Amino acid sequence: MSAAEGTGTGTWTWRRTWAVSTAHPRRLVLAAALLVVSFAGLWMLYQVQPLPMSDIVVYRAEGEAAATGGDLYGFTVTEWNLPATYPPFAALLFIPTTWLSLSTLKIACVLVNAALLALLIHLSCKAAGLRRAAHTAPTLLAATALGLWLEPVFQTFVFGQVNLALTCLVLWDLSRPDGARFKGLATGVAAGIKLTPAIFGVYLLITGRVRAAANSLGGFLLSALLGWLVLPDASIEFWTRRMFETDRVGKVWIVDNQSLQGLITRVLHNPEPGLLWAVPAGLTAVAGLYAARRVFLRRGLDAWGVLATAVTALLVSPISWSHHWVWCVPLLIALAAHTRRSPWRRALLAAVTVAFAARTMWIVPHAGDLDLHFSWWQQPLAAPYPLLALALLAVLIRWTRHPAGRSGADATTDADTTDADADIPAPRADELSAARPQAL
Repeated sequence: MSAAEGTGTGTWTWRRTWAVSTAHPRRLVLAAALLVVSFAGLWMLYQVQPLPMSDIVVYRAEGEAAATGGDLYGFTVTEWNLPATYPPFAALLFIPTTWLSLSTLKIACVLVNAALLALLIHLSCKAAGLRRAAHTAPTLLAATALGLWLEPVFQTFVFGQVNLALTCLVLWDLSRPDGARFKGLATGVAAGIKLTPAIFGVYLLITGRVRAAANSLGGFLLSALLGWLVLPDASIEFWTRRMFETDRVGKVWIVDNQSLQGLITRVLHNPEPGLLWAVPAGLTAVAGLYAARRVFLRRGLDAWGVLATAVTALLVSPISWSHHWVWCVPLLIALAAHTRRSPWRRALLAAVTVAFAARTMWIVPHAGDLDLHFSWWQQPLAAPYPLLALALLAVLIRWTRHPAGRSGADATTDADTTDADADIPAPRADELSAARPQAL
């Protein structure tokens, strides 16, 4: 909870949270039952088709290599011969995974990811202005039960990934008031674990929050320095060679890859598109950051600026596996905050939810190299996430053609106490310092 949320009539304390959550015990029981049923379904699915959780096996091997002085980038594990792909700093964080047996570790991973999903929903609700929902247990439990079955979230559980942890870390950091001490530092640390969050430091810089951007850079450099101090040889190997080996991560043309490069390789039926990918990726990076900057400066909507930055990172990264798109959770909640008394917006929310739950990329034939031979009508089914992301950026750019004062477009408000769709001017960016807790 931010400091500004601790004052005024809209204060949400833990006592009030408990009172709201228990005011309707039937709702709490039903939400808890839904969560139990949801995870029972996951367990039953595991009995039919065991979850490989291959990435947690890689993390454990990285932690073991870091703890014993082994060759961090020389091993492969699992039947798919997976190597280490994260910076050495991440390997240091994975050392505690070696303290548990693999079976115990997998159980712990499922439980931790479940808690992180609930936390991500809580943070996303706060960012969207849905403060009551963010602090109401039945809502959080029910949303967690349903959110589990979104394809990116489900795949995170299947592989035992760290996506939810990194998304929560970035979202928590960027949701703090701009004057908060060391804001940006946690985002930099997230970039030190997995490189893609580094783009959020650029977002902070281009929106004028230089100190937070500097903190982000400092967090990143600190993580790299710690990795070098403990694992100097591995650090030199990673930063000079391994980080540039895209093929080390996997084939870019398979449907698992929901980045712009994955889309282009499949459309062109060419596994190495070269400049035919690099040029669109560069233009998309510029357009995405431009959209993020404009939505922050012209509408004062930091939440949508962060979302624009997130989808930009996912688009321009050479490989964005489908489970990297857990940013769909804050996106759907942000859309939900603006559906009141608007049937077409409810229809839009439903359509986007279906797109993230339908798993169309797994429906099209993709065994072997069939990914490179899709017909034109199969291409949208094979790349739903990058197409949605491109559409989002286009809409944001069009929506912010004029400042809010001229267009009178919607402003983000507390959707629990006011109409989130009211046509009122959004505050200017320079007026937001006192009200920043509502933004990301």
